[in-house]
Amino acid sequence: MAEPNMLQRPRPESRARFHDDFGQRFLVTVDTEEEFDWSRPLDREGHTLLSVPALRKFQEFCEGYGVTPVYLVDFPIVNTPLAVQAIGEAVREGRAEIGVQLHPWVNPPFEEAITAHNSFAGNLPRELEEAKLQRLKAKIEEVFGATPLIYRAGRYGLGADTASILRANGIAIDSSVRARFDYSGEGGPNYRHHPCHPYWVGTDDPRILELPLTSLYWGPLRQLGDWIYPRLWRAPRLRGMLARLGLLERIALTPEGITAHEAMRGVDIALDDGVPVLVFSFHSPSLAPGYTPYVRDDAELDAFYAWWRTLFDYLATRGISSTSVKDIMRCVELP
Repeated sequence: MAEPNMLQRPRPESRARFHDDFGQRFLVTVDTEEEFDWSRPLDREGHTLLSVPALRKFQEFCEGYGVTPVYLVDFPIVNTPLAVQAIGEAVREGRAEIGVQLHPWVNPPFEEAITAHNSFAGNLPRELEEAKLQRLKAKIEEVFGATPLIYRAGRYGLGADTASILRANGIAIDSSVRARFDYSGEGGPNYRHHPCHPYWVGTDDPRILELPLTSLYWGPLRQLGDWIYPRLWRAPRLRGMLARLGLLERIALTPEGITAHEAMRGVDIALDDGVPVLVFSFHSPSLAPGYTPYVRDDAELDAFYAWWRTLFDYLATRGISSTSVKDIMRCVELP
């Protein structure tokens, strides 16, 4: 039996089903990582961890709304005591959950050259991809005293061997697929035709539950989005014009580059499409000013939190409650 390949578009029959009382819910995921200059080439040393204490404020903010965030931590994060100080107690008490995020260029063992191709963990040789995952998972268990069940590849970099690696190492859920996005121009995966609905990977047990990040098209041309968008990747002004005219817009459920009004439209589309789990995401350095292009000063940090207040309130009006990895595992129907 061939190993499952997470890069392939799933078959319709692989769609995951949930217990009737699960309904539709949302999950907040945080790509919890070091700060680095996004405009410069990657390296192993050129990063800081100054935004890590800001995780505590976000955790307290989420608890005020009854939301259980999932922190997908990479090696520099789990290797600093600042992370446990910020969210360790919340993880131990079940008010937050911990997961794995693999940034191969800062995750030992260091056997590969630092290149754009190798920044996608799924492009590495199987033995090296697995060794990095094992090193990170063991460190998370040591530091947080919890076994992570969910994985996200840094830069969304799944590979042909990732599914079997996750299965062999006790990871039940992957959330690396960014539906409607294509990273093949940089040597990464193409998720242009992947769905937003959760689905099962493979046919042999234990299977991996894929929980794609929610991103979709809005506008009268949305049904043609998979055809139009790839043909306009070199024409961002034309894509912007289509969005301004209200004809076609790609909306990801993130406060990074997406307005609250746009995100609410995305929520409406996802709910109308029957997506059972709406997956929100952002990068943890956005929790402090000056570390990402999205939060450059205190005013933009205030706007960042206002975005979440608006979305949490809107989800409540739509009757959509927060979920967690634990709830998802309990409520998904086994194939």
